[in-house]
Amino acid sequence: MEDTKLCPCGSQISIQECCLPYIQEHLIVPTAEKLMRSRFTAFYLHDAAYLYKTTHVSQKKYTNKSDILAWAQQNTWQKLEILNSTENTVEFKAYFLDENKIPQIHHEKSTFILFQNNWFYVDGKFY
Repeated sequence: MEDTKLCPCGSQISIQECCLPYIQEHLIVPTAEKLMRSRFTAFYLHDAAYLYKTTHVSQKKYTNKSDILAWAQQNTWQKLEILNSTENTVEFKAYFLDENKIPQIHHEKSTFILFQNNWFYVDGKFY
């Protein structure tokens, strides 16, 4: 991957300086919004391990890495639009092409929790 490639999360900075350090180097993500951005990038990269790792333990019984990977791979992730964020919530729209190449928009308000100095995805309200 080129160092100058813009991050899929929409930050307008390189992926190497934006989300990859959290995904590949396991750096601590400082905010819920940055976690949301890095999770979108992980979907884009099909990194189910990161997505599973950043899901709060209370929610892991509802999902598994193979389901996450299947969802990530069957879609072509295009862009992320952050609509609103607070300390522990992020409302966003994720644009993607489904497995039939039909444009879709996933609109969600996600809730995150700071636990042992790490942010985790808890759940989301879908619109």
